[in-house]
Amino acid sequence: MSNRSAGGLWLLVLALITASVARADGAEPTDCAKEIAARVQARYDGVEDLEARFTQRSRSVALGGAAQEFEASGVAVFAKPGRMRWTYDKPEPSLVVSDGQTLWIYDPAAREVQEFPVGEGFLSGTAVQFLLGEGRILDAFDVQAEQCTGQSVRLLLRPRVDATYELLELLVAPKTGDVRGTAVVDLFGNRTDVSFESLRVDRHPDPSRFHFEAEAGVRVLRAPEPPGGDRPR
Repeated sequence: MSNRSAGGLWLLVLALITASVARADGAEPTDCAKEIAARVQARYDGVEDLEARFTQRSRSVALGGAAQEFEASGVAVFAKPGRMRWTYDKPEPSLVVSDGQTLWIYDPAAREVQEFPVGEGFLSGTAVQFLLGEGRILDAFDVQAEQCTGQSVRLLLRPRVDATYELLELLVAPKTGDVRGTAVVDLFGNRTDVSFESLRVDRHPDPSRFHFEAEAGVRVLRAPEPPGGDRPR
């Protein structure tokens, strides 16, 4: 995997785990924003899994240098509780998988997989947690919207208690509650936008799709276990 592609994957992983994002201006608190947020909650409370094509656009701000841009696409699958699979087909094949306890990042070209322990709540405070059955939007966030008309509404979610992030963004189809995209900007100014299309729900994917078994010859790089040898819960 090229440095450019690896950087894009890391932006996605950071977005999923930390979701430290910058504040957007021009939002107004409105009742419709709360209504749409409730519709999003109801939509994803009512499905067990979903699959969609995604396009990821990342902008990495280099210290003292020009910003680098990265674009990738593929298929994402989410299933409750807390499982996901991101299969990249462009610009080159790669894979990000989690069963909710372990996260794997696989680079087929390098024949190498990175393995990280994660806790059951590792998606807490992220832009995709509500797709996976984690979190209550109106309980956890003050909700605003950039506008409340049109075919898409961008919801701005600010945590009600101190957190490691400032704002989450969801691009929503207001009539259905479908999430069409997310946006994450980290503390360094790096931005990752992910848009979704061709959404399909309740296809009951095989649980094995959310686990990674390294084939012979694939190098496994494991992150250290937390102190005491226990994975976070």
